[in-house]
Amino acid sequence: MVKIPYYNSYGDGFQDDYQSSSPAPEEDAASDVTEGQDKDNQMYEGEYQGIPPPDEIKEARRADRREARMKARLAAVGKKQTLADQYDSIMEECGHGRFQWTLFTTLGLSLMADGVECFVVAFALPSAEKDMCLSNASKGMLGLIVYVGMMVGAVLWGGLADKLGRRRCLLYALTINCTFSFLSSFAKSYGFFLFFRLCSGVGIGGSIPIVYTFYAEFLQADKRGEHLSWLCLFWMVGGLYASFTGWGIIPHYGWGISMGTEGHFHSWRVFVLVCFLPSAAALVGLYFIPESPRFLLESARHDEAWMILRQVHDTNWRAKGEPERVFQVSQIKIPHTQEDEFIEIQSETGTAFQRCMVRQMTLAKLVIKNLMSLASPELRLNSLFIAIVWFTMAFGYYGLSVWFPDQVKYMEYEENESNVKTFHHERVERFNFNFTLQNQIHREGEYIHDSFISIEMRKVKFEDSLFEYCYFEDIHSTDTFFEKCTLQNTIFYNTDLWHDSKFIDCKFENVTFHHPKRGCHLNFQEENDILIYIVSFLGCLAVIPGNIVAGLMMDKIGRIKIIGVSMLVSAGCTFSLFLCFSPASVISFECLFFATCASAWNGIEVITVELYPASKRATAFGVLNGLCKLAAIISTSVFSEFVGVTKIIPILLSCSAMVGGGLMSFQLPETRDVVLQ
Repeated sequence: MVKIPYYNSYGDGFQDDYQSSSPAPEEDAASDVTEGQDKDNQMYEGEYQGIPPPDEIKEARRADRREARMKARLAAVGKKQTLADQYDSIMEECGHGRFQWTLFTTLGLSLMADGVECFVVAFALPSAEKDMCLSNASKGMLGLIVYVGMMVGAVLWGGLADKLGRRRCLLYALTINCTFSFLSSFAKSYGFFLFFRLCSGVGIGGSIPIVYTFYAEFLQADKRGEHLSWLCLFWMVGGLYASFTGWGIIPHYGWGISMGTEGHFHSWRVFVLVCFLPSAAALVGLYFIPESPRFLLESARHDEAWMILRQVHDTNWRAKGEPERVFQVSQIKIPHTQEDEFIEIQSETGTAFQRCMVRQMTLAKLVIKNLMSLASPELRLNSLFIAIVWFTMAFGYYGLSVWFPDQVKYMEYEENESNVKTFHHERVERFNFNFTLQNQIHREGEYIHDSFISIEMRKVKFEDSLFEYCYFEDIHSTDTFFEKCTLQNTIFYNTDLWHDSKFIDCKFENVTFHHPKRGCHLNFQEENDILIYIVSFLGCLAVIPGNIVAGLMMDKIGRIKIIGVSMLVSAGCTFSLFLCFSPASVISFECLFFATCASAWNGIEVITVELYPASKRATAFGVLNGLCKLAAIISTSVFSEFVGVTKIIPILLSCSAMVGGGLMSFQLPETRDVVLQ
């Protein structure tokens, strides 16, 4: 038997028992066997004694270390698998009942708040842009800023939820959303309103990643796919809530609140205020919901997890009329590989600020490390495939979500333009205009000693016309302009027709403006066409059948087929838009598109929860949801540029994205029968 030599503490060589019984070789002596040979071909001096060379010894030691690490890794995986199986068995023993339905309602309100957030700015914007005098650039930024906030919030809160807890982070996120959503309704300037909506978006961005992760960890395997799909209904309810309240509040100017000389709290601000209620209700309900026991076990908090699981068990069986049933679990395995990740700092070390900064930096490093682990060899391919599916689905869905109502409005605009009346070289003298002027163009006209009193002007344009000795009083105008006109000896009293905004390249001779209505003035009937609410309302309503189909079929045919088939059918609906030439046909295909997309979204969200282990689940969901919002920002910016220009590019872009994502989804593993890790 050959003994492996060991190096002494100084690294001067090696020795073993065999060598110690042999005489020491003479210094500078050469072996007879090796004498006369080249230096490169010389035999290792101890080889004839059966002693391996140092290089082989090092390699053997490295192999031993690799084998030990592999055994430790396999042991850790085995323990994790044991915990996952045991946890699933415990959830089966706890049953599905009152506790899960209470949690379902509370988390559903959080999801509803996310749905409201996606619609609130779009509905309030037509009025807000007039109230705050927004340019087209400012209006576009306001429309995108919510998605920017939600993108940041999804990544931030998803990462923190895996380290601080699902319930705790959701409380923080909803608190931020409620606070800044409430403040935004009182913001007078564009800058403050933009900032408040950004912060509100950061808060609500954590809703989707945490809600699905949180709820999935309270469900047994055979209930998971179906009930996560039912949870998606709340997002649709949020859209319906925003559409219904917007329709009922914004067009009613009288629902605003007079603030005296400070201005008017317009009805669109009342709408923004009402839209924070679902988030506030979810925040209140969340105080009565415990932390996820799966997270507590990952954090080695065994006793807390056991108490919560017993609470789930007792709540469910008591509601079913079996209060005598006893929770049979006495001990739960925990992952022994869990390390104490947070640095404990003694109170006498540094200042309180320094201790706080060290803790925050440590937390940030842990979150980043967890985020980078999504690209580990065992998760890399699945992360890439699911990321492509998320991005393509969001690109097609959000792009067309913006394109549909804008396209319908453009079609109506074209129809109105075809009904515009044009007057040439008319001469009107000593006439009293006391009726509404609408959809009219007056070219090279002459108006002498005429009066315009207490009327509305909607989409009226005067070109190269003469106004002499005219009188305007109590005029309310929308899209009304005077271009290259000459005004002489004319008086404007208490009108919103004033020099800086309504007159383009005009000449003024002895013209006076008394008590002008400066600022941006609202015409709620004009600026809030009821059609925009109907389109959004019907789109949200169409999601219901898609959710029902997904919920019923999720555990029967599997997640992959739901995603792939739904995305390919959505692509077909998109391509059919080439056949739409009227607002009614566009709305019909919009409803069909949203219904099929709802099924795809359900499958994507369920499989995302099931692909990742508990320690990375919320982080992965947050990153993917952030990628979704990035796709929404890109697609809405691109698609809106083609409204009124061409519908070919938006349709082809959306169709291509849906087909690509649908085909890519078939590369993902089926997780229908997989235990939640």
